[in-house]
Amino acid sequence: MTGEFERRHGFPPGTNEVRPANRDDQTAARALAQASLISADLVTFYDSIGDVTWVDIGNGYFLDSASDVLVRLQEYGAVDVGAGQKVHGLVIGSNGGGLSYVAGPDGSVHRTRTASLDEPELDKVADDLRQFLELLERSLTRFVADGEPGSL
Repeated sequence: MTGEFERRHGFPPGTNEVRPANRDDQTAARALAQASLISADLVTFYDSIGDVTWVDIGNGYFLDSASDVLVRLQEYGAVDVGAGQKVHGLVIGSNGGGLSYVAGPDGSVHRTRTASLDEPELDKVADDLRQFLELLERSLTRFVADGEPGSL
């Protein structure tokens, strides 16, 4: 399998994993919940999943740990995602190509149009975390089938 991957893509496979949550991740998720910027679904997700690292799917797909999300919130603050800049979300990951995924407090997931988070322009990619995770799964399935990562 490794030889096939390298032949097909020109580089050896990297680490692709869904890491189970540890106590630090769960503690960070509870701290995020206290900030009222995170949906209940995301808290539940972080109670079980530490992070997602799929380096070999296109440029990669990454869902950050709750600890990383919390540190980013403390250092840089929340990201404006709503009309009139009154709704704030959290950067929860990236596509490996410079675009970030931002989760709104209502559970919706948005993707930045550019790499900058200073005044981000966002496109809604999913109504909720479940739909977003299903889109990620489709990207993985498509990549395995034909080498195309999709446009998420």
